[in-house]
Amino acid sequence: MTTRRFLQLDVFSPRPGAGNPLAVVLDAEGLDDATMQAIARWTRLPETTFVFPAQTAGTSYRLRMFSPQKEVPFAGHPSVGTAHAVLRAGLAMPVDGVLVQDGIAGALPLRVTGEGAQQRIAIRTPRAQLGEIAATDDPRLQAALRTWPLGSLPPARMQGGRSWWVVEVENEAALRALHPDWDAIATLAESTDSMGVFAYAFADGSEGYDLAVRAFVGNGRRFEDAASGAANAVLAAWLDLRDALPRGRQPFDVSQGREVGHDARLTLLVDEEGEVWSGGQVQTVISGTIDW
Repeated sequence: MTTRRFLQLDVFSPRPGAGNPLAVVLDAEGLDDATMQAIARWTRLPETTFVFPAQTAGTSYRLRMFSPQKEVPFAGHPSVGTAHAVLRAGLAMPVDGVLVQDGIAGALPLRVTGEGAQQRIAIRTPRAQLGEIAATDDPRLQAALRTWPLGSLPPARMQGGRSWWVVEVENEAALRALHPDWDAIATLAESTDSMGVFAYAFADGSEGYDLAVRAFVGNGRRFEDAASGAANAVLAAWLDLRDALPRGRQPFDVSQGREVGHDARLTLLVDEEGEVWSGGQVQTVISGTIDW
């Protein structure tokens, strides 16, 4: 057995317990696929990441991420959280404020701003593409969206690191009151090769955020995600396509997770080139080692 540095983090979180949990295994050299999958099952967290030395010029480190069931090509909160762990361990330093993560999705830059408790990290997400726009009476969607008071933008399936149906709800109060039909969402997810439904509503700004969102995952496990950087990134790309970004080319804030006992805050930015950056704060909850 080898002793390896290990952290449990809370990502997109202004304080411990508000965001999305993540496990990070540093010093992962020597671990094979089966062992990494076993560790991910053991942590029982949404994702566990494994950090390896950089192998490609211009990158800061190599990363692999696993859910308890399988390897994941890309997800936002594991990417942002791993960058925090790498910085905390001194394994890499930003160059001109940028780290570069090397993974299955390619080399992706992360912007690092601030220090200590004020540090924020944002990743440039894989460019999302519009899969399709659907009518509200589309037979595939009817059961999942039954009784939902919908907003003005049509449902759309966006393809990014993962595929999501993005669905506008009439207002924030209606969004927070939703009770998903999990069987219907699972059927939709499986029949359209998507994660599920990412519901959103524009907020009035009185609580410091521009959008409220809820992520209903129906592919595999059925659960509501506490904070998803990748899902918010495909939503930002969709709003950009519809000229509906809350603040145009300026950063905007998103609230996610209250309905499942969290209170995550994410900051999204669509830059002048149309690239989407997803980020926020990260809190260290556990720092230690594992023998594996």
